[in-house]
Amino acid sequence: MEELVEFFKSIDPVLAAFIACTATWLLTAAGAALVFFFKGMKRIWLDTMLGFTGGVMVAASCFGLLGPAIEAVDAEGFAQVMPAVIGFMGGAIFIYALDKVLPHLHINFKQSEAEGVKSTWHRTTLLVSAITLHNIPEGLAVGVLFGAAAGNPEMLTEAIIITIGIGIQNFPEGIAVSMPLRREGVSRFKSFWYGQLSAIVEPLAAVFGALAVTIFEPLLPYGLAFAAGAMIYVVVEEVIPETQRDKYTDLATIGFMIGFVLMMALDVGLG
Repeated sequence: MEELVEFFKSIDPVLAAFIACTATWLLTAAGAALVFFFKGMKRIWLDTMLGFTGGVMVAASCFGLLGPAIEAVDAEGFAQVMPAVIGFMGGAIFIYALDKVLPHLHINFKQSEAEGVKSTWHRTTLLVSAITLHNIPEGLAVGVLFGAAAGNPEMLTEAIIITIGIGIQNFPEGIAVSMPLRREGVSRFKSFWYGQLSAIVEPLAAVFGALAVTIFEPLLPYGLAFAAGAMIYVVVEEVIPETQRDKYTDLATIGFMIGFVLMMALDVGLG
């Protein structure tokens, strides 16, 4: 951990955010690459892995984003928490708006259940669009934290921890995208390609988040909470429903719990 901290401390925070989220994207690609070695994966594992990703995202939002957002405000009582409240609701509204506009289809849902504006997009494109929507808040979270580290070096460790947590959950997320595509008859290469492509938005979102809080430092608590609100919205509106479509809901819930405690342990243990 000390070596990582020193490395990221020595470079520009925007570049650091880009490098960090490039690593999380590569882990998504690594998960998607399993499609070259396995013909498919049982639904029980896919639902459990999706639950795991949701648990990681919720814990990262609570411990890595909302807590620092509140602590970053030099005030007391409601005045201290209001920037976090505003940012949190802003993040949720942002994803809500994207959800209503961007054509997408949740994993395990039927073509007729596609959301967003009506589109003639192929089912594969709609599935990738949904996972891309998942990844925007993750990139923002990493970017905002690395941007925060420019003015507060203590935030650098938190940024690295969140990056590790998101990277861990991106591996099964890559599997959860590529395997269903393969099951629907998409070629191995295309299944891999679409699986890794879903996370390419993370480095871009990270750069945007880092730039925003480094240029406008007073935005920091709002930015942290914004990323948290966006992630929580995605988990509740997208990830959890995707795990509740079959008979493995209990295992998906256990996966969620494991993801949550793992991220919590990383945040407390390494932080």
